[in-house]
Amino acid sequence: MLKQIQQMQTRMARMQEELGAMTVTGTAGGGAVTVVATGHQQIQSIAIQTEVLEEGAEMVSDLVLAAVNAALDQSRDLATQQMGQLTAGLNLPPGLL
Repeated sequence: MLKQIQQMQTRMARMQEELGAMTVTGTAGGGAVTVVATGHQQIQSIAIQTEVLEEGAEMVSDLVLAAVNAALDQSRDLATQQMGQLTAGLNLPPGLL
């Protein structure tokens, strides 16, 4: 049992490293704003098309917020998917990890 726990800890650490290297992209305004985030929910970059800047600060702010939220949602989904692969077949109670 202890050996299985150690193996799971090793796989979890490896998965965390892999998540940090993975990226997801969120967009808003039909691609006018693009946000790239890592699997650790850290924003790596934000790109705003020049034409959007002419729409005013409030519009730019709304689009950036929407794109960031989309990227973070995708990042969380990616982490959940990876965790599901890690714990597949363990028959753990729901919500334990």
